[in-house]
Amino acid sequence: MAKTHTKATTQNRKARREREHGSIPPSSTGNSNRHSTKLIILSFLLSAATLALYSPVLGYSFIVLDDHDYVTANPHVHGGLSWSTIRWAFTSTEAANWHPLTWLSHAFDYQLFALNPIGHHLDGVLLHSLNAVVLFLLLSWATKRMGPSLLVAALFAVHPLNVESVVWVSERKNVLSTLFFLLAIAAYARYARKPDWRRYLLVAGLFAAGLMAKPMVITLPFVFLLLDYWPLNRMTLETPPDTVALKNAPAAEAIRSESFSRLFIEKVPLLLLSAASAWITIKVQHAGMAVRSLHQFPLGIRIENAIVSYGLYLWKMVWPAHLSLYPYSPIALPAWQWILSALVLICVTALVVMFRGKRYLPVGWFWFLGTLVPVIGLVQVGDASMADRYAYIPLIGVFVMISFGLADLAQARAIGVTWRVIPALCALIALSFVTHRQMSYWQSDYDLWARTLAIAENPVSHDAMGSALLDPGLHITAENEADLDTPEKRLAEARRHFERALYLRRQLEPLNPAATLPDIAATLNNLGNLDRLENRMDDARQQYEAALNIHRQLLQQKLEPFPPDLATTLNNLGALEQSTKVDDARRYFEEALTVYRDMATKHPDQFLPKVAQTLNSLGYVERASNRFDESRRCYEEALKIRRQLAQEDENTYLPYLAMTLNDLAILDAAQYRADDASRHYQEALQSYRQLARQDPETYTRYVAATLNNLAFLDEQQGRIEPARASYQEALDLYRQLMQNDSETYAADVARLETSLQHLNKEHLNK
Repeated sequence: MAKTHTKATTQNRKARREREHGSIPPSSTGNSNRHSTKLIILSFLLSAATLALYSPVLGYSFIVLDDHDYVTANPHVHGGLSWSTIRWAFTSTEAANWHPLTWLSHAFDYQLFALNPIGHHLDGVLLHSLNAVVLFLLLSWATKRMGPSLLVAALFAVHPLNVESVVWVSERKNVLSTLFFLLAIAAYARYARKPDWRRYLLVAGLFAAGLMAKPMVITLPFVFLLLDYWPLNRMTLETPPDTVALKNAPAAEAIRSESFSRLFIEKVPLLLLSAASAWITIKVQHAGMAVRSLHQFPLGIRIENAIVSYGLYLWKMVWPAHLSLYPYSPIALPAWQWILSALVLICVTALVVMFRGKRYLPVGWFWFLGTLVPVIGLVQVGDASMADRYAYIPLIGVFVMISFGLADLAQARAIGVTWRVIPALCALIALSFVTHRQMSYWQSDYDLWARTLAIAENPVSHDAMGSALLDPGLHITAENEADLDTPEKRLAEARRHFERALYLRRQLEPLNPAATLPDIAATLNNLGNLDRLENRMDDARQQYEAALNIHRQLLQQKLEPFPPDLATTLNNLGALEQSTKVDDARRYFEEALTVYRDMATKHPDQFLPKVAQTLNSLGYVERASNRFDESRRCYEEALKIRRQLAQEDENTYLPYLAMTLNDLAILDAAQYRADDASRHYQEALQSYRQLARQDPETYTRYVAATLNNLAFLDEQQGRIEPARASYQEALDLYRQLMQNDSETYAADVARLETSLQHLNKEHLNK
C-alpha cells in the first residue's frame, strides 16, 4: 500500500506541475461539449460588456490631432476602396508610417460611412471587443485554464489605459495590428501541434498583415519564443523533452519539446520579416522627418525616459489616474524618478527569475518588457515621451502574471470560486468606471486638450489647444459653449494659448535650444496665421519674420533645422506679401521652392505636390508683375507635375490640376493666346464637371466660375452663341447655389444677369 500511495502521490505532483505550466486539462475530457458551450457564453458576455462599456464613444466627433491626416482631410482615403487608393496605400509614406492595411481600413470606413464619425468609432470598438474575445479563447485553449484566461481578457477589455487605442480613430492601426498579432499567435499554436510548411506560411502571412497595420508588432517572433517556454512547453530548458498531450488532440498532433537553438532557427524567416519592417519603418519615419536627432534628445535623456516610462506604465496599470498625452521633456528628468523606476524593474525581474517555476511569471514579464522596446523612445519618433496606446499589447503580459498568479494563490489556499469571482468583479467594475470617465475626455479636441492641460501644463498642449480653437468645425461640449460661443471668443482664447506656449518654450530655450527652437518657430507661425485671420497683417508679418529668423539661425548653427516648417513659413510670408510687396513675395516663394525641390529629390511622393503648389503661387506673383514669360514657365512646370500626380491618383490631384489649368488660361488670355486659353478653360471645366458629379456641394461653384471665364473669352472673340450658352449655364448654377447661400452668391447672379443682358443687347445691335 505504501508503495502504491507513493506512486500516486508522484503522479499527482506531476499532474499539478503540468497544470501550472498550462500543459494538460485539470480534469477529465468527457465534458467537451459543456466546455465549448461555456466558452461561447463567456465570449458573448465578454464581447457584450466591452461593447456596452464603449458605447458612449459612438456620439463622439473626430479629433483633429491625426484624424485630420488619417480620415477627415485625406483625399486618398475619401476615394474609398478604389484601385488608386489601394495602389496609394501600398506606396504611401504619409503620417511617417508604412501601414497599407490601416489606410485601407479607413478607406473602407469612408466608403461605408463617409465623414459620419459614428461608423469610424464603431469599427474601433468592434475590433477591440474582438481582440478581447480572441485573447480569451487563445489563452483558454493554450493553458486549459478558463478562469484566469477570462480575467486576463476582461482586464484587457476594460482597462482605462486602452481607451486611447479604442476611441481615437487614428489609432485604428493599434487595434487592427493587435488582431493580426493575436491571430498569428493562434496560428502558431496550431503549427506547434503539427509543424507543417503550410501552417508556417499562415503564421508568416498573419504576421506580415500585422506589420502592414502597425510595425509595433515587430517583436512577435520573440513572443513566439516566450510562448514556446509557456504555455506551449516546446522549449527544452529545465524539463525533459517529454511529449505533452493537448486536450482532445490525437497522438499524432502532440507538441514535442525542442532545444532553444532549434526553436530560434525556426523563427529566422519571421525575424527577416521583422528586419524588413524595421528597415522600412526607419526609412519612412526619416522621410517624414519624424525621427528626433541626438542633438535634440541626447542618448542619456532617452535612456532615463525609457526607464521612467517602464515604471509609469506599471504604475498607471495599478492606479490609472491622470491618463493623458505625455510630451517629451527637452531636459533631463529628476534623478529620483529613473532610479526608483530602475529599482522596481530590477526587483520584479529578480522575483520572476526566483519563481520561474511558475512559468507564466517570466513569460508575462518579458512579454511586457520586450513588446514595449519598439516604442520606448531609444529611437525617438515625434514628441511623445510615452503613450497609453503603446501599452495595448505589452500589458497583456502583466495581466497574465496577475491573473494566473492570483488563481494559483487562491487554489493553494483552497479559496472557493465565489470568493475568487467577487473581488475580480469589483476590480473590473472599478476599472470600468474609470474607463467611462476617461472616454469622456475624448469627446472633442477641446475636451482632450483641456484635460491634458488640467493634468500638467505644457507648451505642446497649449499649441494644440490653440490650433483646435482655430478649427471652425470644432465640437465643444455644452458646459464650455457659453465661454466660446462666438468666433471672436474662440480666436481670443486661441491667442491666449499660443502666447502661453510661446512663453513656456522660451523659458526652456536656454536649456536645450536644439529641441525648443524649432517648436518656438512653429508657435510663432501659428500666431502669424491667427493674426492674418484677424486682419492684423503687420503683426502677422512680424510673427512670420521672427519664425524665419529662427530657421535661419538653426541653419547657421547646424541645430537640426526642420525644412518643411521653413518652407511653410516662407510660403506664408509670400502669400501675405503677394498683393502689396510683389518683389518680396517672389523672393519668399523662390526660396520656398528651393527647399521643396531639395526635399522632393529625396522624397518625391511627399514633397512633389508642394513643389507644384509653390510653383503655382510663384506663377501668380509673376503674372501680377506682368512678367508673363516667367509666369508661364512656373505654370507649365506646375501643370506637368500635377498631370503626372493626377494620373497616379485622380481623386486627390484632379482639383489641383483644374486650378492650374484655370490659372494658365487666365495668363493665355492676358497674352492674347485665345486658342490656348480656350483649350485650358475647356480642360479645367471638364475636370470640375467630373468633380462636381462626385461632390456637387464643393465643386459646383468652380464649374460656374470656369463657365463664366470661358463665356467672357468667347464673347471677346465674337463667339456669341457659345458665350451665351456658357453664361446661361453659369447663371443657372449660381441661382442654384444662391438658394442655400444668398449672401455669398447674390452678387454673382446679378453680375451674370448683367453680362447676359449686355451680350444680348450687343448681338441685337449687330
